[in-house]
Amino acid sequence: MKKFLLLAIILLGLTQVNAQDKIKWMSMNDALAAQKEHPKKIFMDVYTVWCGPCKMLDKNTFSDKNVIKFINENYYAVKFNAEGTEEITYLDFTYTNPNYRVGRKGKNTTHFLADALRLNGYPSLVFFKEDSELIQALPGYRTPKQLEIYLKMIANNDYLELTTTEAWQEYQENFKSTF
Repeated sequence: MKKFLLLAIILLGLTQVNAQDKIKWMSMNDALAAQKEHPKKIFMDVYTVWCGPCKMLDKNTFSDKNVIKFINENYYAVKFNAEGTEEITYLDFTYTNPNYRVGRKGKNTTHFLADALRLNGYPSLVFFKEDSELIQALPGYRTPKQLEIYLKMIANNDYLELTTTEAWQEYQENFKSTF
């Protein structure tokens, strides 16, 4: 009986470790539905299939154990193809990509949600409040250490106090990285 209990504890521990080895990505529609049940901020990775820096973000940043743990604990994580065909209902409007061309190599047409968010490059990292209101879009590739300040600033609502360039500079200077 003791051996069985010890084995069960070890297996449970391994399951917990494996549960944190990847970001729990979901669709935007699923994240918006989850917010209604349990309010939590949304972190959205906006990518395209042809984007090299997007692939680097997946490989280098979204595989980092600290990034994985922090995002999974503090956000609903959304993976969104800015040139995909997913139908998304956001703020009472349904966004689509009606001009998408099947089989097209390279760049395709932009999804209307990416246009509505005014994204001007990929990857873009987009943060939403617990009520799904847009907070900020952050264009470009980020290393785990570069992303950490944004993840924590927004999760902790520190961004609400950063209303001037000087305040942002001071925040950056005083920020203590733990990643």
